[in-house]
Amino acid sequence: MQSWLVYIVRCRDGSFYTGITNDLERRLKAHDAGKASRYTRGRLPVRLAYTETQPTKSAALKREAAIKRLCRGAKERLVAGACRV
Repeated sequence: MQSWLVYIVRCRDGSFYTGITNDLERRLKAHDAGKASRYTRGRLPVRLAYTETQPTKSAALKREAAIKRLCRGAKERLVAGACRV
């Protein structure tokens, strides 16, 4: 069974981008090539800051949405490993 990852990358301007994938290496290469998302395209390069495994695509989408609703401070703490929100 294929697992899914929720990931956060930190963009050049310090902002965060949250997404999901089942192939992190391919997705990060797409970000670096400017082909993964419109948001990160103008904020290259990006650095992987956080990953979290989810058992299904549905669970990954729900977790991605939850992370996107977090305030910046909570995202900073999540990335720093201080908490799991």
